Amino acid sequence: MVDPMGSNGCSRTVTRVLFCGPYWPASIVYTREYLHKYPFIQVDEVGLEQVPDVIQNYHICIVKNRRIDSDIIARATQMKIIMQNGVGLEGVDIGAATEHKIKVARIPGCTTGNAVACAEMAIYLTLGVLRKQKVMDRAVNQRELGTPAGETIYGKTIFVLGFGAIGYELAKRLRVFGVKILATKRNWSSNTLPCDTEVLVDKKGGPEDMYEFAREADIVITCMALTNETIGIVDKKFLTAMKKGSCLVNIARGRLLDYKAVLSHLESSHLSGLGMDVAWMEPFDPDDPILKFPNVIITPHVAGITEYSLRRAAKIVGDVALQLHAGEPFTGIEIVN
Repeated sequence: MVDPMGSNGCSRTVTRVLFCGPYWPASIVYTREYLHKYPFIQVDEVGLEQVPDVIQNYHICIVKNRRIDSDIIARATQMKIIMQNGVGLEGVDIGAATEHKIKVARIPGCTTGNAVACAEMAIYLTLGVLRKQKVMDRAVNQRELGTPAGETIYGKTIFVLGFGAIGYELAKRLRVFGVKILATKRNWSSNTLPCDTEVLVDKKGGPEDMYEFAREADIVITCMALTNETIGIVDKKFLTAMKKGSCLVNIARGRLLDYKAVLSHLESSHLSGLGMDVAWMEPFDPDDPILKFPNVIITPHVAGITEYSLRRAAKIVGDVALQLHAGEPFTGIEIVN
């Protein structure tokens, strides 16, 4: 049983859950709905800048897009588990959390439908770039018909950069479009993959093959996790290796892409289109030069945000709070330390 201190200094049997920042607002709404019958679980939201000042009062932290560094972790004297309301933990100092005996966990995308939703968004962005969504919008506003002439996805070669849960779901859905699928993954051993991978991917490779695959692909879709090794992996060398006139879609993390290199390859028309659900800094500046290009479309980090995925994640967060309160083992999450 967790026994935090109340605001009046008295001991209370209340487990307190902290959601960091106002973004992805439905996540806290649905978590509160799920837990409304349990008055001994308190769910709060505080602004991103206020997190360091209050984190010592909480037992569970849902980080969202707040960086939780070693200084903040040192203040989290009652913290038992730091979680993401999804899969990305690149903003959490896992080493510092481990030193302070705090668990760090993600919610696997396969349990919430996140991977499926992200795969669908990747296809949405790909089609939007190929069919020139921005130019179509302008044509409608100017009462034009029959313009622009877009491209079909049929017959294209698509490189899935990072064949994890999202990459797998993406390949399943791309196959019916009549495309050739290339994919890279660090480990292709059979015990890490679904049994139908062989029929989904036409050419498999490791990180050492990514430039070769970039040269062959008409479309590159980034699906990999952001780590120290993958920051800026789509850089000048990679983009130059891509075919002139190819397209790039990013539904993973913004910092996988080198901003200056992407901007330069859009300016030179080496890239014929860019679709992204994530950006280098979020929220992304609507006046950023990259968004001025007619062949760039962006969505506000909603690839995994669906009614189903949010309610599934809220249930898992709620269950973790109830399990912590009762002293029971955690379920539905992947602890990474």
